[in-house]
Amino acid sequence: MSAEAASGLKDQARLEPLPFQDLAGWETDDHAAAFQAFLRSCRALDASTAELRPAQAPRGDLLAACREALKTPRLGRSEARHFFETHFQPVAVIPHSGNGFLTGYYEPEFQGSRTPDATYRVPLLDRPADLVTLAQGEALPGLEKGLQAARRAKNGYEPYPDRAAIENGALGRLAKPIVYLREPGEAFIIHVQGSARIRLDDGSVMRVAYAGRNGRPYTSIGRLLVQRGEMDLETMTLAKLMGWLKDHPEPARALMRQNQSYIFFREASELAPEDGPIGGAGTPLVPGRSLAVDRSLWAYGLPVWLDGHLPLTLDKTEPLRRLMIAQDTGSAIVGPARGDFFFGSGEEPGRRAGLLRHAVRFVVLQPKPRS
Repeated sequence: MSAEAASGLKDQARLEPLPFQDLAGWETDDHAAAFQAFLRSCRALDASTAELRPAQAPRGDLLAACREALKTPRLGRSEARHFFETHFQPVAVIPHSGNGFLTGYYEPEFQGSRTPDATYRVPLLDRPADLVTLAQGEALPGLEKGLQAARRAKNGYEPYPDRAAIENGALGRLAKPIVYLREPGEAFIIHVQGSARIRLDDGSVMRVAYAGRNGRPYTSIGRLLVQRGEMDLETMTLAKLMGWLKDHPEPARALMRQNQSYIFFREASELAPEDGPIGGAGTPLVPGRSLAVDRSLWAYGLPVWLDGHLPLTLDKTEPLRRLMIAQDTGSAIVGPARGDFFFGSGEEPGRRAGLLRHAVRFVVLQPKPRS
């Protein structure tokens, strides 16, 4: 972790080391499943796999723990638990609000076509050639602070067009459509989730993965609808939001453009059907074990213990006491104890992801210093 990130973390939260026995439910979790997810991160770190959205650089002690994990890639529950207890120290991350906050995300699945017609008319665009992605903390002359991408211009760089300008054709032929969907709301949800399975008319499934963004700030349209009185937060679901977007096409178009952020995609033909989508760390995600975190504060590969609840319905939950692995990030995932829980692919994971907006105890397992 850089000195700047460490300082920012301490400014935003109190860090309290604690023993493993203080983690309620620690003994009964499936540590072997968490270890397998951890191994994915370790293999990527060991191979120096390029990150899609670079996070804090891993410390040497995390790399050392990974090297130990790679020596014994098959561990049972008790052995995996012993591994984490041997190489890591739990540290409770307590923000000024007192609690962490957890949301959920998933890989949606929609119908689509590689060619446009009267039914399929809303494109997902590939990465344009003039898009320059800024590394975490990087700045360029002439750009406002906080912008995370730029456009090459004759005399240097300029801000990249926002969502409204891109939808109005500002990129011209620079960004080509890779697939077409039925509804603008479907494309918008894919932008928010960062990946999708597109079922084509011939029965095949096309996978699309994050390839870049215009660097503009993210705005939650769900929050805007709540502020306008169109919906209330307690009963909002993803299905309800998508239904509103479909039933109110003109207001929905204006609403979605309030989110200036725009995502570009590529076809992820390398993914097997059983693979999860590719996360910010550049590796396939694991349902129920992959966590998106604030990449300006945390490194990918860190284990994170969550203690809270997962929703089953609007008014029913189940306990959540689980070891997750930081393998992704998101524009809305900002803060030291902010997480996004990956549920999986398809309709049911999407339903549950749309219900999760809960307080959570956020405990990072920091690697122990090398002796």
